[in-house]
Amino acid sequence: MQSRYFTLTDYPTGLPRRELFALETQELPELGPNEVRIRNHWLSVDPYMRGRMSGIRTYVTPFELGKPMEGGAIGEVIESTDAKVKVGDRVSHMGGWRDIAQLPAQGVTVLPDHDVPEQAYLGILGMPGMTAWTGLNRIAECKPGDNVLVSAASGAVGSLAVQLAKAKGCHVIGIAGAAHKLAWLESVGVEPVTYKDRTAGELSDAIQLASPEGIDVYFENVGGICLEAALSQLNEGARIAVCGMIDSYNAEKPAPGPSNLSQLVVRKAKMQGFIVADHWSNYGYFLNEVAPQVAAGKFDYQETVKEGLESTPEAFLALFEGGNTGKMLVKLEG
Repeated sequence: MQSRYFTLTDYPTGLPRRELFALETQELPELGPNEVRIRNHWLSVDPYMRGRMSGIRTYVTPFELGKPMEGGAIGEVIESTDAKVKVGDRVSHMGGWRDIAQLPAQGVTVLPDHDVPEQAYLGILGMPGMTAWTGLNRIAECKPGDNVLVSAASGAVGSLAVQLAKAKGCHVIGIAGAAHKLAWLESVGVEPVTYKDRTAGELSDAIQLASPEGIDVYFENVGGICLEAALSQLNEGARIAVCGMIDSYNAEKPAPGPSNLSQLVVRKAKMQGFIVADHWSNYGYFLNEVAPQVAAGKFDYQETVKEGLESTPEAFLALFEGGNTGKMLVKLEG
């Protein structure tokens, strides 16, 4: 059996170019002991993958040039030599950016039995959802009555963060760009604020209008002017959970930091970055809380779907151009 997969041909500077992604084909070897072969149905592309294209080890190893790329995926087991993972099982794994994955069974998770679409385990019930839940509950210690600000609030992580905060009884403000994203935020009871064509000062004024009593919790996905604007509106004892700064992922040189970082001292605020993988022991708690609500239709989760393996690089690049509402997914045949 053959597998088609993408490789990276060079480490990019700035926004990656489409031609850096090469589609390759290989003959798969016979299964070894405790291995599985999976026909992928859904692939995930995520902003963190840009860091793996730098050639520099950060909290995750970089992609190797010329080797199959990796990412979250959902698929069906079509062959197995493992007693615990059986043919026909629907599974999640990290053998994405390809149509057929062959992996050690220990790197595969059989999907839980919840009445939700399988691709939900790449989005609202997967890494993005777990990131939102962790940032709000474990890092920012969000509590009922807090005023909560979320950047990239219609994205895969932000769109659940705003709804989790609403469910806690918080006043929630969401920063987004496109008109349809702002409209979606309003539809779920979130005060929408656009960053488009605004300076940090103008964005700060807009946040103040949306939340005159200040900000207690800021969930940071973006950085740049969003962070500077948020710092100006912090209440005393505010908490900032930083899960990403997409504004700088394709920067070709370091950007200057916020000019008002001293607000952390003035407001006695806490700002903490986190990597969701470090908190995965809490995934069961997250799933028990959120999965039943997803199955009951209590969360409005958005997906942007591209069709076919060939569209994977375009789907990834669209993340940096505001081309997704909610989770960006690639749907494969089968």
